[in-house]
Amino acid sequence: MAKERILITVKTYPTISRIYTELVCTAGIREDGSWVHIYPVPFRALFDKYVKFQWVEMDLIRRTQDRRHKSHQLKTPDSIILHDKIDTKHNWQERKFYV
Repeated sequence: MAKERILITVKTYPTISRIYTELVCTAGIREDGSWVHIYPVPFRALFDKYVKFQWVEMDLIRRTQDRRHKSHQLKTPDSIILHDKIDTKHNWQERKFYV
């Protein structure tokens, strides 16, 4: 699967996991405007990797355990490519354009 370009808009507080130690749920908006839910995201490995309102590229796999069409998981957490962050200038104008 090709990398998807996603604007990260949501990062949750970490929860404890037996498999991943700590997990977070992340969500964002694709370039076409559709939402994507990314879970599980290993918290310790990716805590400082990207921030909210930052464009990233990542390989995603559809989560078959979750019936929601927007639910995906990372194929490989270390393959994330970081892009521009969207700031809050001009009363959040650019952020409002996407959201």
